[in-house]
Amino acid sequence: MRQGTLVRGFGGFYAVRDAEGQEFTLRCKKKFRRLGLSPLVGDEVLFTPGEGEEHGWLEEILPRSSQCLRPPVANVSLLLIVVAPVPEPDLLLVDRMMVRARAQGMDMLLVVNKCDLDAGLAQELQAQYAGAQAPVFAVSAESGQGLGALRERMGGRLCCLTGQSGVGKSTLLNALLGLSLETGEISRKIQRGKNTTRHAELLMKDGLRVLDTAGFSLLELDGGMEPVTLKEYYPEFAAYEGKCRFEPCYHDREPGCAVTAACGEGAIHPQRLARYRALLAEVRQTWRERYD
Repeated sequence: MRQGTLVRGFGGFYAVRDAEGQEFTLRCKKKFRRLGLSPLVGDEVLFTPGEGEEHGWLEEILPRSSQCLRPPVANVSLLLIVVAPVPEPDLLLVDRMMVRARAQGMDMLLVVNKCDLDAGLAQELQAQYAGAQAPVFAVSAESGQGLGALRERMGGRLCCLTGQSGVGKSTLLNALLGLSLETGEISRKIQRGKNTTRHAELLMKDGLRVLDTAGFSLLELDGGMEPVTLKEYYPEFAAYEGKCRFEPCYHDREPGCAVTAACGEGAIHPQRLARYRALLAEVRQTWRERYD
């Protein structure tokens, strides 16, 4: 058997690339269906190559370091959350992504594409996410601004770009990797982008390994998350743990909450805290209904 990385799936077949860059077309053995295990783009696998025109067989899926269901990819170590001035950024979606990514042990970057349209957006996000351990990169896929620094940060990691449709993920990938992926225009009427990426694919070039995935606009939090644990995915809250009047403190609106006080003093951005409380309300509701 040989080892490789699953780079794309198509019609029941899987393309796997080995360390030498050679691609093999494989079928998945029935045992995976019995195990309830589906191969995902990004998986490290063991396989048996086919002979001649015959396809080979995917034999084993090696343990995953992370797994996303939407988009369905595995082993991402660096998540690039892409936003842009147009369409208007959905920061509640960004916060959902951050929670899910942090729960999976991923590092993350906030990438502000089309920064030539609005230089102030990156500055605003730097203020809102100060302390969130998500560096903000202002880039322009059109002009090339900031792409060198972004490439350097991405090197040696299995990366995934995600975000709302229309923020320019495919255009950004084209600029980063020198490719010609299909791109879509923003609808002037509804200010949304068209999904031009319909299937996940792992792209490799010049030392970069990037998963190209479909855009989306909704991400649900884990239905099994206990509400008190949500705060653990907000690094800017960590310095205030144990300093609240009540324990445990949800950092909602409890009297004597150190996080609320820090927000009042300007140490935590009020909009970031307001969105945390909106997500907390959702997690509480889901937790209450988990056995219904």
